[in-house]
Amino acid sequence: METSEGTEETPLPLALTRFQLSEEYGFLLPHPLTELPAPYGPWMEIAHDLPQLIASRQLRSQVHQMPQLSTRHLRGREELHLAHLVLSFITMGYIWQEGEEGSVKVLPRNLAIPFWEVSQALGLPPILSHADFVLANWRRKDPNGSLEIENLDTIISLPGGESLRGFILVTLLVEKAAVPGIKAIVRATRAILQLDEETLRQALQELAEAIGDMSEALKRMHDYVDPAVFYTVIRIFLSGWKDNPAMPQGLVYEGVSEEPMAYSGGSAAQSTVLHAFDEFLGIRHSGESNAFLHRMRDYMPPPHRAFVEEICRAPSLKQHVLSSGDAGLCAAFNQCVSALADFRSYHITIVTKYITIAAAKAKAGRAEPGDGAGPSAGKPPSALETKGTGGSHIFSFLKSVRDTTREGTIS
Repeated sequence: METSEGTEETPLPLALTRFQLSEEYGFLLPHPLTELPAPYGPWMEIAHDLPQLIASRQLRSQVHQMPQLSTRHLRGREELHLAHLVLSFITMGYIWQEGEEGSVKVLPRNLAIPFWEVSQALGLPPILSHADFVLANWRRKDPNGSLEIENLDTIISLPGGESLRGFILVTLLVEKAAVPGIKAIVRATRAILQLDEETLRQALQELAEAIGDMSEALKRMHDYVDPAVFYTVIRIFLSGWKDNPAMPQGLVYEGVSEEPMAYSGGSAAQSTVLHAFDEFLGIRHSGESNAFLHRMRDYMPPPHRAFVEEICRAPSLKQHVLSSGDAGLCAAFNQCVSALADFRSYHITIVTKYITIAAAKAKAGRAEPGDGAGPSAGKPPSALETKGTGGSHIFSFLKSVRDTTREGTIS
């Protein structure tokens, strides 16, 4: 905690540690635990066997036999994050084990109550989110090895085999590529306050480079993820119970609330990185897209959300660049906006391949899901054909966000 004796000692703006951000890992959980304390053995046993239990349709009966465990033995952020990861994966498997037509309306109390308690402790919703799926779900195979995809693995898995592993880890590498950009925002914010134009220009160049590196990392999706497996097997397990025709009523968390609750599924829109870049560059999204993005902030760990809010309150970069009349600064700013628009265009390319084209092939019966086929192997899911797993109308949303990014350029 920061202690300030005198009133003149104000904390530095945007110091990363204030927001549980790491110099090396950014928004990723720096060293995720891979095992919970002994009392939670029953959770871990089921979690480590999820793909097999789902494929053999035995997960629900295993959950029904699971003891009701108290969460009071969980200590510290890392244990809570692993518990949330484990319970969220078990929940997604439980809900979607039989595909979208066999979803359930009630999450049993022995799963619902601890999941709710852990969620409350972390300030996260009781559903699988980007914070679980990617930020807290990685480990090095060789502890001293590098953060390369060959040396990485997930902690908990779902059906989808190597394609699921690839999807999670490529997304993780996109987050890792963003780290120099996050640090550049911190440097730039200080440079604006100190009227240090040269440092500001350098920081903007670093930000543009980092966004370019994120696009490069995203391209690796083609090498590691099979579109047929993503669309017909993996995608349903990321789907939530808000704005999803397969679960229009939401979900009752037994022992928590008698009324059903609705939560959005995992979505790239829950990544804090792009929210931070948008706020810093003064990019204003419109209408429904803006409302959806703001709702997705509720799915971020509270300190990460606070980081974005702090950027909002900082002096406006765009105003500073405009009033400086400095052509070099203006060019560096536009480079960042252009790199971000390019990243979003590339994301549209990926979504076209992995959802639109994959959906058409699945409909035509040409999709052949390979490794670890899950519940939907027999029949491709259709409830979210035109929607993202978060529940947004995916193409209108992505194009709108890309176009408003482009409009952020200073002419």
